[in-house]
Amino acid sequence: MKEIKTVDAVGHVLCHDITQIIKDVSKGPVFRKGHVIREEDIPVLLSVGKDHIYVWENDETMMHENDAAEVLCEICKGENISRGEVKEGKIELRAECDGLFKIDEEKLEMVNSFGQMMIATRHGNFPVHKGDKLAGTRIIPLVIEKEKMEAVREKAGSEPILNVMPFLPKKAGIVTTGNEVFLGRIEDTFTPVVVDKLSEFGVEIIGHKYSDDEAAHIEEAARELIEAGADMIVCTGGMSVDPDDKTPLAIRNVCGGVVTYGAPVLPGAMFLLAYYGDQNIPVMGLPGCVMYAKRTIFDLVLPRVVAGEILSREDFERLGQGGLCLGCDTCTFPNCGFGK
Repeated sequence: MKEIKTVDAVGHVLCHDITQIIKDVSKGPVFRKGHVIREEDIPVLLSVGKDHIYVWENDETMMHENDAAEVLCEICKGENISRGEVKEGKIELRAECDGLFKIDEEKLEMVNSFGQMMIATRHGNFPVHKGDKLAGTRIIPLVIEKEKMEAVREKAGSEPILNVMPFLPKKAGIVTTGNEVFLGRIEDTFTPVVVDKLSEFGVEIIGHKYSDDEAAHIEEAARELIEAGADMIVCTGGMSVDPDDKTPLAIRNVCGGVVTYGAPVLPGAMFLLAYYGDQNIPVMGLPGCVMYAKRTIFDLVLPRVVAGEILSREDFERLGQGGLCLGCDTCTFPNCGFGK
């Protein structure tokens, strides 16, 4: 930086905040570090006693914090994300629609490992609403090496770190299993819970079938719902490893295999996910905990399914850390550690 006369400072960049004190009114920065001085700023600077100021000394090897922040924004900003104005090396990113927030975690860690720059985000794989704050970027010093910014841009590649996958219009079919419900021995209290959770994401229920505990009958019900146009099947009941629980077998028969039967999440360890046919129609088997626990693995998986994400076994393996719901007296999900 260099010291120059204030009257000669138009077009230069401040290297520090300029404080203004008005007796009994205010005390605070009238101009912030990084401000580009305009003609109309000169009288203000003189009025606060700044006949000389320190400004950024132009160097072709360096980049101003605001210009560098634009590089970070370019690296981050993907689909359905809006950006705010650049200020003091900071740019804020927000969701342009309701959807699932996705983060390339390896790239995020890579950028933050470079030093002198940072990207802070909310947790990925969770629903966001239009206007929600997603991330903030910041260049730490007033100026940073152009070479460093070009290096991080090249290493990040062409695919953005952050995206919002919009929720898709989905049609669900529900298969409620169990002799006790099928034969009317007890009231079906499971299906209403599932309907409520699907409704949170605008999923249309196009069919609901009851089945006894015969695997062939459960399979038939699921196939009929798929043929009726369901692009998501949810099966309730019969998900344990007891010999008379046949829902997992029926789902395997329908789909020809499963992505996972079991997950490192409590409540929800006996969850099952499979995909049917070339359309990749998700077929889920919900354990009994979904009926009585306020939040379970279904709350972690459903938003990703509605956004059209195709989940792998590895996706479930990553759920172990944060996969324990603490069952708080007052539930604050998703503003808690569950699933994070």
